[in-house]
Amino acid sequence: QVQLVESGGGLVQPGGSLRLSCTASGSIFFIYAMGWYRQAPGKPREVVATFTSGGSTNYENSVKDRFTLSRDNAMNTLYLQMSSLKPEDTAVYYCYCHAQTSMGRPAVNHWGPGTQVTVSS
Repeated sequence: QVQLVESGGGLVQPGGSLRLSCTASGSIFFIYAMGWYRQAPGKPREVVATFTSGGSTNYENSVKDRFTLSRDNAMNTLYLQMSSLKPEDTAVYYCYCHAQTSMGRPAVNHWGPGTQVTVSS
């Protein structure tokens, strides 16, 4: 199985920055994609930034000039550097990977428990 644990959320003022981290552990057979989603109160979960197995990086339009997705393979850690934060960025942020945990099993989404990001003055 795969375990994903996020950290780095908190309360920041508009224009501030946060760096979210996601540490993965457990057995991973093949990863098709990984990244970050977020969900604001009363709204559906939306994708923020993702890597694909082909090496491409995709950002949601409202964050593409402000957020940076990166990965440290040696530490099994995924990062989301968030800058110029806005109140509309307030949400629970979830780390995920779309992966097979063993040979012959279908790939499924694996989720961390989430970390709260609140942008307010």
